[in-house]
Amino acid sequence: MEDNLLREFLIRCIEEDVGDGDHSSLSCIPAGSVGKAKLLIKEEGILAGVRIALELFRIIDPGLRCEVLKQDGDRISFGDTGFILHGNLHSILKSERLMLNIMQRMSGIATSTGRYVDRIAGTGARILDTRKTTPGMRMLEKEAVRIGGGMNHRMGLYDMIMLKDNHIAYAGSIETAIDKTREYLERNGRELKIVIEAQSTDEVKSILKHGGVNRIMLDNFSIADTRVAVDMIEGRFETESSGKINLGTVRQYAECGVDFISVGAITHQISSLDISLTAI
Repeated sequence: MEDNLLREFLIRCIEEDVGDGDHSSLSCIPAGSVGKAKLLIKEEGILAGVRIALELFRIIDPGLRCEVLKQDGDRISFGDTGFILHGNLHSILKSERLMLNIMQRMSGIATSTGRYVDRIAGTGARILDTRKTTPGMRMLEKEAVRIGGGMNHRMGLYDMIMLKDNHIAYAGSIETAIDKTREYLERNGRELKIVIEAQSTDEVKSILKHGGVNRIMLDNFSIADTRVAVDMIEGRFETESSGKINLGTVRQYAECGVDFISVGAITHQISSLDISLTAI
């Protein structure tokens, strides 16, 4: 996420959470009190969100000092300390929950992604995310995917053409959808990759005959049909497997020879990593 967009996002988060003041801290902790707290890791995984936390601390109080012990992408274990935060106690407490909400979720996504990446190691396939992200947090969640070793599929509707089943149905046919898309890109002077979804080997045959795309997405294909489709495509186009792929099956799909495997679960079916901010 670009620095200006990140700052705007964090300012909105702070305004939502703090309102007219952190009255819990204001009521019982004297103004000007200083101390420190540590980010305590309570679960094994991959840490993500340190960069975001540091920017949050700068916005809340430039006087806060953060001693970073674990970086984004580091493998972490129970009992590790991610960082030690020094400074004004009101500022530490004001930032605590926002920082944890972001880092717990990002670390959960990075950890989930890392499991898939590890599972297909050595196959040549790459793990992709999808647009199944939390509205308003897409940039952070996709950053977490990268930290976990995955790749971003596309950031939104604007940076890649993806012709899915409904696009094809509304256009009238695979061929019409491709032709109209290429005409649109030429007419508007845009250079975007074209990915088209195939739901059967017959549709793969149609796409191969017509051409005009960059990647064929094999949607909800069985492992056996994926192998057949990859053999049919013979490297003419990039290949991507998608749909209902899990940790138990992902390596088998990768071993079929696909270039990419997109997994929506790494951003929308994850458990946040258990970490906390503890006074020391």
